[in-house]
Amino acid sequence: MTSIYDFDAVKPNGDEVSLSEFRGEAMVIVNTASKCGFTPQFEELQSLYEEFKDKGFTVLGFPSDQFMNQEFGNNDDIMEFCKVNYGVSFPMFSKVDVKGKGAHPLFKYLIKEKKGLMTSEVKWNFTKFLVDREGNVVNRYAPQTSPKKIKEDLVKIL
Repeated sequence: MTSIYDFDAVKPNGDEVSLSEFRGEAMVIVNTASKCGFTPQFEELQSLYEEFKDKGFTVLGFPSDQFMNQEFGNNDDIMEFCKVNYGVSFPMFSKVDVKGKGAHPLFKYLIKEKKGLMTSEVKWNFTKFLVDREGNVVNRYAPQTSPKKIKEDLVKIL
């Protein structure tokens, strides 16, 4: 795989989606969790999405339960939680592993493209990757980085 557009992901309803459907859009790809201290970032991610979706931007959320069991057991509970508590309307996908041997190929690619501090692996929930309109991974943000702080970088690539 040599491009972000070569990957597929599964929606919560089981439908497989090619990331090529997002070709030409800037993206923030983020691993999420419903019961994490960073969970309120859903609100800021949704705000970014609403502000820039008409300018060719989207957020892609990938729930993961690899960090202290901070995610619900099934996709329906995850989606309901996100919608009811944070009004999430950006694309969310089925729960995946984001690190280790079983990591989703997309996340293996993302960490290869943008290594983190000390290790390339995703260290915690809400690690964020900014992807430009050509599908290049241009930046990686730590879990504690507020999505509001991504806005300046996002505007540059829009």
